[in-house]
Amino acid sequence: MSQLSTLLFIAIGGAFGACSRYLVSEWTVMVFGRAFPYGTLSVNIIGSFIMGVLMACFQNEWLAPYPWRQIIGLGFLGALTTFSTFSMDNVLMMEQGAFVKMGFNVVLNVLFSISAAYVGYQWLLRS
Repeated sequence: MSQLSTLLFIAIGGAFGACSRYLVSEWTVMVFGRAFPYGTLSVNIIGSFIMGVLMACFQNEWLAPYPWRQIIGLGFLGALTTFSTFSMDNVLMMEQGAFVKMGFNVVLNVLFSISAAYVGYQWLLRS
């Protein structure tokens, strides 16, 4: 396919991913408040799970990599997950001297995001 169609697929996925990120973040603020970056944690876990599912779909040839890698993997998940926001959340917690909260945030994001990717991947492989 052409470079233009590839960019269009990424843009479409990215638009849905960005809107999803916003909605998840707003929902977590309504439910849990702003005392901890639950929105960032949530989108990283959800995005990791979806990435695991996507990779299992490609491996089993249930989905063709093109255009789904561009739409979901690059566009949607690229806009949904928030490593740069995760990093900034931690910098702000460091500046506030909230080192325990920052450590908790790092451990939760890494542990649950990797676990979610593994669960999503294994879930479809075993289906």
